[in-house]
Amino acid sequence: MSHSENGIKMTRTIQIGNKKVGDECPVFITAEIGINHNGELAIAKRLIDVAAMAGCDAVKFQKRTPEKAVPPEYADVMRETPWGIMSYLDYRRRVEFRYEDYQEIERYCKEKDILWYASCWDEDSVDFIEQFSPPVYKIASACLTDRALLTKLRSTGRPIILSTGMSTYDEIKAAVDFLGRTDLMIAHSTSTYPCPPAELNLRMIQTLRHDFEVPVGYSGHEVGLQTTYAAVVLGAAFVERHITLDRAMWGSDQAASVEPGGLLRLVRDIRVIEQAIGDGVKRVYDSEMKARQRLRRS
Repeated sequence: MSHSENGIKMTRTIQIGNKKVGDECPVFITAEIGINHNGELAIAKRLIDVAAMAGCDAVKFQKRTPEKAVPPEYADVMRETPWGIMSYLDYRRRVEFRYEDYQEIERYCKEKDILWYASCWDEDSVDFIEQFSPPVYKIASACLTDRALLTKLRSTGRPIILSTGMSTYDEIKAAVDFLGRTDLMIAHSTSTYPCPPAELNLRMIQTLRHDFEVPVGYSGHEVGLQTTYAAVVLGAAFVERHITLDRAMWGSDQAASVEPGGLLRLVRDIRVIEQAIGDGVKRVYDSEMKARQRLRRS
């Protein structure tokens, strides 16, 4: 439960698999693979390797039932893809993994000792992913107002991360009220790919923490790492960034993704920052005592 300490509101701690998320816990770091695998299991496994090597806590995928998730007016729109010109519906089918693919993802993540979960964009996709007993679900920003999907996800009894991009404050509050705050986490986000720094509005992390008293994190789509570090300093309990093998690869999310070297730096530096933040209580450290005795005159 939430409580107050020295007048500061404290948030709940939530269990995701073998990890705890919340105040006084290490930042939970998710590498968002999303659809950057382009429907290729080999690429997905290479991205899992990168996330595990960097020390991420989890990787995340996106799951859609194309016939349900693609608006009818876009289904037959033709587009260029790495596999030739095809309809948007056929493209969405092409990049979706099958049950056997997710079985291998499940096995491979266990081998690499890293959690995995997904954002489900329709109710059938929840049934599909539920077969793998994920430790948490994420509600994509685009789905924040989909009450039927929110109800379906709540019915699983699993923790939920609610992403808030492209949403008004009133829409966020309505979604939180609808879901309830039990086992709920909120991800501050701006749904622009890539997002300019002036539109990140990182202080919303503090606003959401204050107003809803649940663990609040950050889902970033910007270029670079600096602003993600700032999100941690501002209190993000968890962080999610899209990852890619190469930002020049084909795909709508690649340009706003972090390459392997950047992910290694991101995780390393977050771990240093969370140590350095401290608890806000002033103390004299043992390491200061020699200098204090030598330099203080009175």
